[in-house]
Amino acid sequence: MIPKSFIQDLLNRLDIVDVIERYVPLKKAGANFVACCPFHSEKSPSFTVSQSKQFYHCFGCGAHGTAIGFVMEHAGMGFVEAVEDLARSVGVTVPQEASNVPQHKVAPDLYDLMQTATRYYREQLKKTPRAIDYLKGRGLSGEVAARFGIGYAPDAWQNLSSAVPNYQDASLVETGLVIEGESDKRYDRFRDRIMFPIVNIRGQVIGFGGRVLDKGEPKYLNSPETPLFEKGHELYGLYQAQKSIRAQQRVVVVEGYMDVVALAQHGVEYAVATLGTATTPFHVQKLLRLCEQVVFCFDGDKAGQKAAWRALENALPQLADGKRIGFLFLPEEHDPDTYIREFGTEAFEEALENSLPLSGYLLRELTSQVDLYTPEGRSSLLQKAQPLLGAITAPTMALILRKEVAALAGITQEELEARFDIKPLASPRRPAPPKAKRSSPSGLRTLLRCLVMRPELARELPRDWHGEGAEGAAIAALADWLNESADETSTAAMIQHFQNSVHEMIFASAQGEVMQWGVDFDVEAEFAGTLDKLHEESRKTELAVLHDKMQGQDLKALSEQERARYLHLLKRNPS
Repeated sequence: MIPKSFIQDLLNRLDIVDVIERYVPLKKAGANFVACCPFHSEKSPSFTVSQSKQFYHCFGCGAHGTAIGFVMEHAGMGFVEAVEDLARSVGVTVPQEASNVPQHKVAPDLYDLMQTATRYYREQLKKTPRAIDYLKGRGLSGEVAARFGIGYAPDAWQNLSSAVPNYQDASLVETGLVIEGESDKRYDRFRDRIMFPIVNIRGQVIGFGGRVLDKGEPKYLNSPETPLFEKGHELYGLYQAQKSIRAQQRVVVVEGYMDVVALAQHGVEYAVATLGTATTPFHVQKLLRLCEQVVFCFDGDKAGQKAAWRALENALPQLADGKRIGFLFLPEEHDPDTYIREFGTEAFEEALENSLPLSGYLLRELTSQVDLYTPEGRSSLLQKAQPLLGAITAPTMALILRKEVAALAGITQEELEARFDIKPLASPRRPAPPKAKRSSPSGLRTLLRCLVMRPELARELPRDWHGEGAEGAAIAALADWLNESADETSTAAMIQHFQNSVHEMIFASAQGEVMQWGVDFDVEAEFAGTLDKLHEESRKTELAVLHDKMQGQDLKALSEQERARYLHLLKRNPS
């Protein structure tokens, strides 16, 4: 685990403007910087970066966060990956807290070794007419082959011995390039294969996929799991495709390396492939960070159908309202490579446009397995649907699919939820609570804005302070966090802390609002004045409640404690 104190220190070292400008050109606009948002299509800039407060906010799509959040969203990295990437950029090492989970450190020379192998395979491709003819026969240009770093592993047992200083180096086995057999005999894993380097999101080669030129088994041979390479977390072609994925707001997931490269050759540059494994939740999560629509494109045979259903199951927990997941099944005689070569780019992209939505695919598969005209069939439908519906966390999609399945089964949504013993999504509205003392929403909103600008001001709140509603809860959570954190804090550290919490959106809204405050705005005076105003409102409300209880009588109508409180409140009356 990464210590929280390190996250705060890292954010203090970074300049969010420098970080974002690695990916997006920014322009100065008053106290802030602006650009067209990289997370949605727009013609005029609404993406705003505050250098003084180290956060960004898009007034168009609502994207928001810190330097860490930006790298996660823009590059599709996980939290740890993003922290490590940013730490390297400022020359610091990420410490690790004690954990029961084993930590794997990767030596830099392993990446160097993989790069050496990549150069070797590329050089061998240039010297091998048979391999060049194979790629040309598949319709690939030299430009596309170079873009993906495609190479060739000759048909010999120890090719890499001429590429590395020491063929007995343990790193060759550790990275999966070499296999160590009986009696310590070594030989290259990849022989007589077209080589596809697998590149992580930072552009580092972490593994290889090798395809036979002629007939042979296995058709594709992948690097094993290594300290560099974890199949369930990586996608082939993502590094090359990420710019196009951002621009198109779409990614198509295919099954093979050649499919990715062939699609790129025909102008579909937003394709990626899983690496000899089924689609995992990590894959789906990574892709949904990058774009609005994910389309799984599989062959129409039994293997393709099985892979598609596995993808659906792993996608359900990652669904987000507003994101789209679709499924495209090509004719059995085609894969994406052959389809786009025969019918062209326009036909393939039209097929993507008409892909089957996840909801439609799920319902189609469920209903095809049962007879809805019998009670037994409808009961079976509910049984099959239960784990699938229970896996969906996106509120709107969950609600719609529950309604759909309930209607197909001939029951109400409420009956379905009771049958599945799951929390209802559409509960009846509760009656409005009786009027009670509450702080002014507008005052709390102003207070929250001040705290976004200067989180340390929360230490000036009275110990018994409380506020109503979402703003009040967020302010209380901020005060609690501040009491537990170090003496120094920052807006960026606060935003990062509340990322993915129940308070994230209320803080994000306040971030957008304070973007308009100039650098000379007196936040301390605004905070003090608003806090005094809220105290006075609370005092008057409490006095009014006690007055109502007296019902025109004297103080005898109140308890001893209430009388003391009433007199205390009167003393504070400025009049």
